[in-house]
Amino acid sequence: MGLFIILYAISNVDIEKYQEMTEAMGDIFGGSGKIPGFDGGTGGSPFENPMTKLKNDLNDVIEEYNFGQSIKLEENERGITIRILDDILFSSGNSNLTLESRIVLTGLANILRELPYDIRVEGHTDNVPINSSLYPSNWHLSVNRALNTAYYLINEEKLPPDKVSIVGYSEYKPIASNNTNEGRASNRRVDIIIIKK
Repeated sequence: MGLFIILYAISNVDIEKYQEMTEAMGDIFGGSGKIPGFDGGTGGSPFENPMTKLKNDLNDVIEEYNFGQSIKLEENERGITIRILDDILFSSGNSNLTLESRIVLTGLANILRELPYDIRVEGHTDNVPINSSLYPSNWHLSVNRALNTAYYLINEEKLPPDKVSIVGYSEYKPIASNNTNEGRASNRRVDIIIIKK
Protein backbone atom coordinates (compact mmCIF):
# COMPACT_ATOMS: atom_id res chain seq x y z
CA MET A 1 0.00 0.00 0.00
CA GLY A 2 2.79 2.37 0.90
CA LEU A 3 4.45 1.75 -2.48
CA PHE A 4 1.29 2.74 -4.37
CA ILE A 5 0.96 5.95 -2.36
CA ILE A 6 4.56 6.92 -3.21
CA LEU A 7 4.05 6.19 -6.92
CA TYR A 8 0.86 8.25 -6.95
CA ALA A 9 2.60 11.17 -5.28
CA ILE A 10 5.46 11.08 -7.80
CA SER A 11 3.04 11.05 -10.73
CA ASN A 12 1.36 14.24 -9.49
CA VAL A 13 4.39 16.44 -8.93
CA ASP A 14 3.54 20.10 -9.38
CA ILE A 15 5.93 21.29 -12.10
CA GLU A 16 6.08 24.84 -10.70
CA LYS A 17 7.00 23.59 -7.25
CA TYR A 18 9.57 21.32 -8.86
CA GLN A 19 10.97 24.34 -10.68
CA GLU A 20 11.22 26.23 -7.37
CA MET A 21 13.03 23.30 -5.84
CA THR A 22 15.55 23.01 -8.71
CA GLU A 23 16.22 26.76 -8.57
CA ALA A 24 16.89 26.48 -4.84
CA MET A 25 19.25 23.60 -5.49
CA GLY A 26 20.94 25.68 -8.15
CA ASP A 27 21.54 28.46 -5.63
CA ILE A 28 23.24 25.99 -3.33
CA PHE A 29 25.29 24.00 -5.84
CA GLY A 30 25.72 26.57 -8.62
CA GLY A 31 24.04 26.80 -12.03
CA SER A 32 20.72 28.28 -13.04
CA GLY A 33 18.57 25.45 -11.70
CA LYS A 34 16.26 25.86 -14.72
CA ILE A 35 14.51 22.87 -16.24
CA PRO A 36 15.57 22.69 -19.90
CA GLY A 37 12.68 23.71 -22.18
CA PHE A 38 10.53 24.95 -19.27
CA ASP A 39 9.62 28.62 -19.40
CA GLY A 40 7.55 29.02 -16.23
CA GLY A 41 4.24 28.26 -17.92
CA THR A 42 4.21 30.97 -20.62
CA GLY A 43 4.12 28.40 -23.40
CA GLY A 44 7.22 29.75 -25.17
CA SER A 45 10.46 27.99 -26.05
CA PRO A 46 13.99 29.02 -25.07
CA PHE A 47 15.35 27.73 -28.40
CA GLU A 48 15.48 29.96 -31.49
CA ASN A 49 14.59 28.50 -34.88
CA PRO A 50 17.90 27.97 -36.76
CA MET A 51 16.56 29.46 -40.01
CA THR A 52 15.21 32.50 -38.16
CA LYS A 53 18.59 33.06 -36.55
CA LEU A 54 20.30 32.64 -39.91
CA LYS A 55 18.06 35.25 -41.53
CA ASN A 56 18.70 37.65 -38.65
CA ASP A 57 22.47 37.16 -38.97
CA LEU A 58 22.34 37.75 -42.73
CA ASN A 59 20.21 40.86 -42.30
CA ASP A 60 22.76 42.19 -39.82
CA VAL A 61 25.49 41.84 -42.46
CA ILE A 62 23.33 43.54 -45.11
CA GLU A 63 22.62 46.46 -42.76
CA GLU A 64 26.23 46.72 -41.59
CA TYR A 65 27.49 47.24 -45.14
CA ASN A 66 24.46 49.27 -46.25
CA PHE A 67 23.56 46.86 -49.06
CA GLY A 68 19.81 46.97 -48.46
CA GLN A 69 19.06 48.20 -52.00
CA SER A 70 21.11 45.52 -53.74
CA ILE A 71 20.72 42.41 -51.57
CA LYS A 72 17.41 40.83 -50.61
CA LEU A 73 16.54 37.72 -48.62
CA GLU A 74 13.75 35.32 -49.49
CA GLU A 75 12.69 32.13 -47.72
CA ASN A 76 10.76 29.38 -49.47
CA GLU A 77 10.53 25.59 -49.55
CA ARG A 78 14.09 25.29 -50.87
CA GLY A 79 15.66 27.32 -48.08
CA ILE A 80 16.94 30.88 -47.85
CA THR A 81 17.88 32.79 -51.01
CA ILE A 82 20.39 35.63 -50.83
CA ARG A 83 19.52 37.63 -53.95
CA ILE A 84 22.38 39.88 -55.07
CA LEU A 85 21.82 42.30 -57.97
CA ASP A 86 24.59 42.20 -60.54
CA ASP A 87 25.46 45.89 -60.22
CA ILE A 88 27.48 45.32 -57.04
CA LEU A 89 29.12 42.10 -58.26
CA PHE A 90 30.09 42.75 -61.89
CA SER A 91 30.55 45.47 -64.44
CA SER A 92 28.06 45.48 -67.32
CA GLY A 93 28.27 42.42 -69.56
CA ASN A 94 31.18 40.96 -67.59
CA SER A 95 31.66 38.08 -65.14
CA ASN A 96 34.77 39.32 -63.31
CA LEU A 97 34.08 40.23 -59.70
CA THR A 98 34.51 43.90 -58.79
CA LEU A 99 36.29 45.15 -55.68
CA GLU A 100 32.95 45.98 -54.05
CA SER A 101 31.70 42.44 -54.69
CA ARG A 102 34.56 41.01 -52.67
CA ILE A 103 33.48 43.10 -49.68
CA VAL A 104 29.91 41.81 -50.09
CA LEU A 105 30.94 38.17 -50.45
CA THR A 106 33.42 38.32 -47.57
CA GLY A 107 30.72 39.63 -45.23
CA LEU A 108 28.31 36.87 -46.28
CA ALA A 109 31.01 34.20 -46.18
CA ASN A 110 31.62 34.82 -42.49
CA ILE A 111 28.16 33.33 -41.92
CA LEU A 112 28.02 30.81 -44.79
CA ARG A 113 31.34 29.24 -43.80
CA GLU A 114 29.94 27.92 -40.52
CA LEU A 115 26.72 26.46 -41.89
CA PRO A 116 26.06 22.72 -42.16
CA TYR A 117 23.87 23.30 -45.22
CA ASP A 118 24.67 22.92 -48.93
CA ILE A 119 25.08 26.16 -50.88
CA ARG A 120 24.04 26.62 -54.51
CA VAL A 121 25.11 29.64 -56.55
CA GLU A 122 22.78 30.54 -59.42
CA GLY A 123 23.54 33.00 -62.22
CA HIS A 124 20.72 34.91 -63.97
CA THR A 125 20.54 37.48 -66.77
CA ASP A 126 17.89 39.62 -68.43
CA ASN A 127 16.66 38.81 -71.93
CA VAL A 128 18.85 41.30 -73.80
CA PRO A 129 21.02 39.20 -76.16
CA ILE A 130 24.77 39.19 -75.70
CA ASN A 131 27.27 38.01 -78.29
CA SER A 132 30.94 38.64 -77.58
CA SER A 133 34.15 36.69 -77.85
CA LEU A 134 33.98 35.90 -74.12
CA TYR A 135 30.23 35.30 -73.84
CA PRO A 136 28.52 34.02 -77.00
CA SER A 137 25.19 33.94 -75.17
CA ASN A 138 23.44 34.76 -71.90
CA TRP A 139 23.93 31.10 -70.96
CA HIS A 140 27.70 31.61 -71.00
CA LEU A 141 27.43 34.85 -69.01
CA SER A 142 25.13 33.43 -66.33
CA VAL A 143 27.24 30.29 -65.83
CA ASN A 144 30.49 32.28 -65.65
CA ARG A 145 29.03 34.68 -63.10
CA ALA A 146 27.88 31.80 -60.91
CA LEU A 147 31.22 30.06 -61.33
CA ASN A 148 33.32 33.11 -60.43
CA THR A 149 31.14 33.84 -57.39
CA ALA A 150 31.36 30.26 -56.16
CA TYR A 151 35.08 30.02 -56.86
CA TYR A 152 35.74 33.17 -54.83
CA LEU A 153 33.74 31.79 -51.89
CA ILE A 154 35.67 28.50 -52.07
CA ASN A 155 39.16 29.71 -52.91
CA GLU A 156 39.33 33.00 -51.00
CA GLU A 157 36.75 32.56 -48.26
CA LYS A 158 37.37 28.84 -47.63
CA LEU A 159 33.82 27.54 -47.98
CA PRO A 160 33.91 23.72 -48.16
CA PRO A 161 33.94 22.90 -51.89
CA ASP A 162 31.91 19.73 -51.38
CA LYS A 163 28.99 21.85 -50.16
CA VAL A 164 28.98 24.34 -53.06
CA SER A 165 27.39 23.87 -56.50
CA ILE A 166 26.64 26.22 -59.40
CA VAL A 167 24.01 26.58 -62.11
CA GLY A 168 23.35 29.14 -64.83
CA TYR A 169 19.78 29.93 -65.86
CA SER A 170 20.43 32.60 -68.49
CA GLU A 171 17.23 34.67 -68.87
CA TYR A 172 14.82 31.84 -68.11
CA LYS A 173 14.11 32.36 -64.41
CA PRO A 174 13.04 36.04 -64.28
CA ILE A 175 11.63 37.53 -61.11
CA ALA A 176 10.33 40.67 -62.86
CA SER A 177 9.18 41.78 -66.29
CA ASN A 178 11.90 42.25 -68.88
CA ASN A 179 9.81 45.01 -70.49
CA THR A 180 11.20 47.74 -68.22
CA ASN A 181 14.68 48.87 -67.21
CA GLU A 182 13.82 48.24 -63.54
CA GLY A 183 12.60 44.73 -64.28
CA ARG A 184 15.67 43.84 -66.32
CA ALA A 185 17.90 45.17 -63.53
CA SER A 186 16.13 42.89 -61.03
CA ASN A 187 16.59 39.88 -63.29
CA ARG A 188 20.35 40.40 -63.63
CA ARG A 189 21.43 38.78 -60.39
CA VAL A 190 23.26 36.03 -58.56
CA ASP A 191 21.23 33.98 -56.09
CA ILE A 192 23.02 32.16 -53.28
CA ILE A 193 20.70 29.43 -52.02
CA ILE A 194 21.13 27.99 -48.53
CA ILE A 195 19.44 24.65 -49.04
CA LYS A 196 17.33 23.21 -46.24
CA LYS A 197 18.06 19.61 -45.39
